[in-house]
Amino acid sequence: MKLFIKALCLSFVFTVVYSMIPFHADCQCISDDTFRLHILANSDSDADQSLKLKVRDRVLEYTEELFKNAQDKTSAENAVRDNLQAIADTAYAEVLENGFDYPVKAEVTRMYFTTRYYGNYTLPSGMYDALRISLGKAEGHNWWCVMYPSICLSAATEREDRAKQVYTDGEYQIVTNEQPEYKFKIVELFEQLQALFR
Repeated sequence: MKLFIKALCLSFVFTVVYSMIPFHADCQCISDDTFRLHILANSDSDADQSLKLKVRDRVLEYTEELFKNAQDKTSAENAVRDNLQAIADTAYAEVLENGFDYPVKAEVTRMYFTTRYYGNYTLPSGMYDALRISLGKAEGHNWWCVMYPSICLSAATEREDRAKQVYTDGEYQIVTNEQPEYKFKIVELFEQLQALFR
């Protein structure tokens, strides 16, 4: 009887894992089609956290123009790479206008993100390409969003649903429909195991 119960449990585990393979594949495709924004505040002081959000709004406003003709994630990322100094200057101008003089660093990097919820969107965990902006010592809480497709939501603006134009139907369902939380947890576990072998 114990052997039967063990076999049943093992079968259940394999069934769950096997059923997750297509979901995990779609999640990986989402990370391949997505370019993110990551801003590190100077510190956790109220002033630095407020500044981080002002820099966010200024950078999103600037990059919105860059992305107008972007046909895919690669062209959006290339537009950022070609304008990194201008983006850093834009962020620095906002820093100066708010009475600070922190150095600003802008770079394109590949980094791991856990599952994140943005309003009506859920982005699964995984390795994503991102624009990372570091303010001053970059020791404060950070802020994430999705630059391409443009689903970053700032306090000032509501953006059109570009996700529907960029993602496949399957990917769009993952990011917009309410998926069972365990699915995202399993994807995170897969990603963490993969990271051990990178």
